[in-house]
Amino acid sequence: QVQLVESGGRLVQAGGSLRLSCAATGRTVSTYPMGWFRQPPGKEREFVAAITWSNNEYYSDSVKGRFTISRDNAKNTVYLEMNMLKPEDTAVYYCAAGRRPYYSGSLLQLVEQFDSWGQGTQVTVSS
Repeated sequence: QVQLVESGGRLVQAGGSLRLSCAATGRTVSTYPMGWFRQPPGKEREFVAAITWSNNEYYSDSVKGRFTISRDNAKNTVYLEMNMLKPEDTAVYYCAAGRRPYYSGSLLQLVEQFDSWGQGTQVTVSS
């Protein structure tokens, strides 16, 4: 059984930084693609970033250059480093584990490519 536990979300001022963590059990982050999605208030869940077993990284246009996804294989944990935060980054952030090991294509921007989700962590950016 796959379990993903996010942490690190909190209230932060615009321009600030946060690092989210996602501790995984039941699935190895070094072989499965891992992603971060977010759901702003009143909106649908949207792709933020993904990382593959071969260290390919994908980012949405809205966070490219500000956010960085990474992983620690020894800790089986994935991170999302968020810099230059904006009020529009306010959302619940979800960690997700991919369906297929060793997959590294651009379809990772789609929710359907992930089959396990964490409970989410709230990030609020004040102006």
